[in-house]
Amino acid sequence: MCLHIKAFHLVFLLASVVVFCQQQDSASLISEVQIDAFKKQGKLITSTKSVSLSGSNFLGQNAPDRLLESVNLLPGSKMEERSPGSYRFSVRGSTLRSPFGVRNVKVYLDDFALTDASGNTYLNSLDPEIIGSVEIFKGPESGDFGAQTGGTALLKTKNTAEKKFGISGGSFNHFKGKIHAAEHLRNHFLQIYTSYETTNSYREQAAVQRKFAFIKDSYHYGENNQLHALLLLSDLHYETPGGLTLPQMQENPRQARPKTAALPGAAEQQAGIYNKMIFAGLSNLFSFNENFSHFIAVQGNYNDFRNPFITNYEKRFENNFAVRTHLNFAKNLQNSAYETRLGFEGAVAKGIIRNFDNNFGTPTDPQNFDDISTESGIIFLSQKAEFNRKLTIDLAASLNYMTYRWESIYPNAESGHKKFENSFLPNLGVSYLLGKGFSLRAKIAKGNSAPTTEEIRSSAQEININLSPESGWNKEIGIRKQWGNLLFTELSFFDFRLKDAIVRKENENGQEYFVNAGGTSQKGFEFVVESRKLYINSPMLKNIKFYFAGNFYDFSFRNYLKNNDDFSGNKLTGVPSTSVQSLINFELFNDFKIDLSHFYTSEIPLNDANSVVAKPSLVGNISLSYPLKLSVFKTDLKLSVQNIYDTAYSLGYDINAFGNRYYNPAAGRNYMLSLNFNLKKQP
Repeated sequence: MCLHIKAFHLVFLLASVVVFCQQQDSASLISEVQIDAFKKQGKLITSTKSVSLSGSNFLGQNAPDRLLESVNLLPGSKMEERSPGSYRFSVRGSTLRSPFGVRNVKVYLDDFALTDASGNTYLNSLDPEIIGSVEIFKGPESGDFGAQTGGTALLKTKNTAEKKFGISGGSFNHFKGKIHAAEHLRNHFLQIYTSYETTNSYREQAAVQRKFAFIKDSYHYGENNQLHALLLLSDLHYETPGGLTLPQMQENPRQARPKTAALPGAAEQQAGIYNKMIFAGLSNLFSFNENFSHFIAVQGNYNDFRNPFITNYEKRFENNFAVRTHLNFAKNLQNSAYETRLGFEGAVAKGIIRNFDNNFGTPTDPQNFDDISTESGIIFLSQKAEFNRKLTIDLAASLNYMTYRWESIYPNAESGHKKFENSFLPNLGVSYLLGKGFSLRAKIAKGNSAPTTEEIRSSAQEININLSPESGWNKEIGIRKQWGNLLFTELSFFDFRLKDAIVRKENENGQEYFVNAGGTSQKGFEFVVESRKLYINSPMLKNIKFYFAGNFYDFSFRNYLKNNDDFSGNKLTGVPSTSVQSLINFELFNDFKIDLSHFYTSEIPLNDANSVVAKPSLVGNISLSYPLKLSVFKTDLKLSVQNIYDTAYSLGYDINAFGNRYYNPAAGRNYMLSLNFNLKKQP
């Protein structure tokens, strides 16, 4: 049944291109979209980077509580949600080392790094509705962002002046209320956003509650000078139901991890995450003249993180401070342009980690007390040149360092430190414009990613001094083509060879630990086909727009020996070989809009031996929205139906799980109704 639906969907997409009359759209051509690349702007068509863009159309596909759908529409990007509130975000397979959260992908929010000194990111602390656009750079981008091998995500907050509030509710007692006010006041652009959200979710022991507040002020002084201030407060609590075995999932997919003869269950221990975060930053861009400018950002954040788990109760108190600064030179001539950026980004963090026995959700006797400090930084030089407005060359490099210091307080007093070898990471990218809207690009880059604090000192509560950074070279070629004023297409081919890949394991108590797993070979093909709005000469159907994308991967282990097992040649754990996704936007009479999206995922190996695989899945979502005209407000009414085919699947698996507890069943068909009130501007 699902395959027939998928085939119909593909045929419909192709038919729409042929049948419908297409008119000129006032928006910029797709190939002319500008990417920011952290204040290093350029056109997508001439960029040497492998970058995916998620704008308002994609972000509108998200459920109110998550960023998942808009990210998963992009080829090479994957966001998972093992349970509501528990994100995993990966680029080109880097979820291999992520039990939860974000590893090996660096994330920025406007001018500030959300990723801490050790490489960990609390992405789920954000309310996704503050995000106005997302740029995801795939593969190493060490010349601008330092040591990472998965990719870099730039999250841009909304910049539209508006005064609005909204409510939404739906299945599983979901409720969300929000208020957003953004207004230009002389040279300032001030934004204030606050929200409250709660849901019981699909499974037992999977409730979520998030309180969120965000304030940002952008001050423009002089001709090209900008000062930005940001304050973010987040109070997130989500319960963790735990993984199930296949028989348990088939018996009752809504149950939490049950107790065994040796261990209590997730509900008994009130397993979950409590994370309170304060994040503040101040940045300044100052232009000395038309050619020289200087940027600096300073930031700090505090996390109060608590995790009652089946075998222990962990308290983690984290302080982070970071600075990013660079001197910029830009020169535009008649047929050429030059840019140079020389900078430094550094961060320090201290984590106070305390583990106790967990007595039904209450911490009792101490187990382990450790303090861990992290220092990391990059010095980077990035140069870009354009010749005859056709040839673009990006040449960049960075020097990266990271040091850990730890002090064990209980049960044994000891201390130590580990400094990883400084890594020099070059990259070179070339793009050539063959004609209007038609470019070829090639890139070679080296990446490196040191273990995070959560990997050096995982939930197994041991300091792992033997864990090494992973590193590798990525080679890539790509084609971008604008077909007249109708279609944009992109093809990308890459070959990434990783050494000392960090892989997650799990012991008999369900606690994770990490090992270096030899190397990996990661070869892939990614594609995008996106249309303009196609205007229809019909009284009922006004216009239609479609998007179709996907990736085909051949990812495997190399030289991976574990005890007496040789996993060399096996498929990479947790990574599907094929993902295909699509989005169709319809606009009917009276501004009635329909969005239809589909996500196909092939089978996924769930352990390193490839002896257990998850079945392929096809998930469809649909949303219907209609503007209501009131005297004071512009009002939007939206009904969303997720998982319209009621597919049985998981939004995230526990890879290499002990006792075969791989499965985290996602909700079946569910509904959400949203109502947003936007205050009209007075004439």
